[in-house]
Amino acid sequence: MDVSPPAALKHLGQNFLIDPNIIRKIITLAELSPTDRVLEIGPGRGILTEALCRSADHVTAIEIDPRLYAYLSEQRSQFQNLTLILGDAMAYPVEQLPIGTVVVANLPYYLSTPLLFRLLEQAHRIPRLVLMLQNEVADRLVAKPGRSAYGILSVMAQYSADITKAFKVSPQCFRPRPDVDSAVVLLRVKDRMEQTREARDQFATFVRAAFAHRRKTLVNSLKDQGYEQKHVELALTTLHFSASIRAETLSLDDFITLSRHIHRA
Repeated sequence: MDVSPPAALKHLGQNFLIDPNIIRKIITLAELSPTDRVLEIGPGRGILTEALCRSADHVTAIEIDPRLYAYLSEQRSQFQNLTLILGDAMAYPVEQLPIGTVVVANLPYYLSTPLLFRLLEQAHRIPRLVLMLQNEVADRLVAKPGRSAYGILSVMAQYSADITKAFKVSPQCFRPRPDVDSAVVLLRVKDRMEQTREARDQFATFVRAAFAHRRKTLVNSLKDQGYEQKHVELALTTLHFSASIRAETLSLDDFITLSRHIHRA
């Protein structure tokens, strides 16, 4: 006997994907092979989970809602290559993922940014991610210097991955319908294994400081965050940047070069 799926819970940001065409496009974008291992976050009612199980060697799906976990355990029991985990993705030990794991997920929008950064910290384990996100977040991920959407998220995500906004997804592809448009992005993770954790943390601190006061010049914003003004000014002069430059006009390569110069000083 078929069991009715649990209703969506608003406080968990549940909007269940119902459009099989979107599922097909996600699977195509993920470029899965029969030997791939996949991590799915928030499988919901399992429409994407089922397609992943048919395309990959093994799927691990993390579900925080006990009702959905029980529903999926019963409805998807025919898939021997599926491991369901009841738990919080923010607490799941992603550092133990098998190397080569592909992440494919319709992320809960209220947690999408912290989850993304948590996954990108394991860049050497995850070659690519295919993520459904709020369209506004997708725009920030791919934003270029000078755009209003360009900021810390843009720089830090592009530092870790080459990002493509693949396609938008209408609210009518979900039940219940969200109040915002969605988009699917592909992130191909860059290999930055030559860098120490300290160097990556230093860069992240620098970028956050640079954007801390968007209306101020880079010099003043960094000074307010504790950077020596003379070191910043010397780096700008050496690299032929204007002393009045602002963070939102700097490219990723500019940030990397400036950060190295200033930290060397």
